[in-house]
Amino acid sequence: MEITFLGTGTSHGVPMIGCQCPVCKSDSHFDKRLRSSIMLVKDGFRAIIDTGPDFRYQMLREDVRNLDAIIFTHEHRDHTAGLDDTRAFNLNDKHELPVYATVRVQENLKKSFDYIFTDHKYPGIPNLRLVPIADDPFMVGPMEFVPVNVLHYKLPVLGFRTGNFTYITDANFISSDEKDKIRGSEVLVLNALRISTHISHFSLDQALEVIEEINPERAYLTHISHQLGKHEDVSKRLPPNVHLAYDRLKLHFD
Repeated sequence: MEITFLGTGTSHGVPMIGCQCPVCKSDSHFDKRLRSSIMLVKDGFRAIIDTGPDFRYQMLREDVRNLDAIIFTHEHRDHTAGLDDTRAFNLNDKHELPVYATVRVQENLKKSFDYIFTDHKYPGIPNLRLVPIADDPFMVGPMEFVPVNVLHYKLPVLGFRTGNFTYITDANFISSDEKDKIRGSEVLVLNALRISTHISHFSLDQALEVIEEINPERAYLTHISHQLGKHEDVSKRLPPNVHLAYDRLKLHFD
C-alpha cells in the first residue's frame, strides 16, 4: 500500500495572500501546506480521506486519473468543500463514486451539496453514492478500515486504522478504549495545530504525549497551522521517531 499526504495544513496553515509570517515567507517546499488529506492506493484501488478546498489542485498535482472511493472524517468545510470536483472522475470512470461517511456527516453533505443529492439531477453533476459507516470495521475495495472515535472539542470525528497505519486529524481527545484500537500501529499520523493549547486541536506537546503513550515505530504530525512554525525549526524539537509530515510525502507498507 502507498500513502500520499495530499495536504498537511489547516485553514490557518495554507499560504495566505499578503501574509508576512515566517511560514508564508519560507522558500522551503516543506512549508507549503494545503488542507489536510491523504490518498491510499492498494492493488490499484485508490481512496481519498477528505476532500478539502484544495482537492482539485491536489489531484492535478499528483496527476490522479482515477478515483475509487472517498472517506470522510467529519463535515467541516476544510475537509469537504472540494466534493464538487469529483465530477471529473465520473466522466473518466463512468461509474458512481462511493462516499463513506457517518449518517450525521451524510446529512450535512446533503445540505451543503443539495444539487448533488437531489432526486432531480442536473446533467453533469457529481455521481456519488453515500455509504453509511459507524463504529464497525468496513471494507473499501481491498482495504479494511477500523474507525477510531475522537473528539474535536465536542464534535465526534473519525480517525481510521488500516493495517499498521492509523490516521487521526482534528482531535483534542482520544479515550482509552479508542487508544487501544491504535496500539500496535507501525505508523501513527496525528494532528498538532500549534505550540500553545487550542480548544479543539492537540497542541504539539499534547500530540507528543499521545504518541509517547501509544509508542508507534514512527509518528507524523499533520493538520499544522502557521503558529506551529517552520518545518526545519519544529523538526529539531521532535523525538527521533516523530516527524512533521509535509505535502506529497509518500509512505509504503507491505
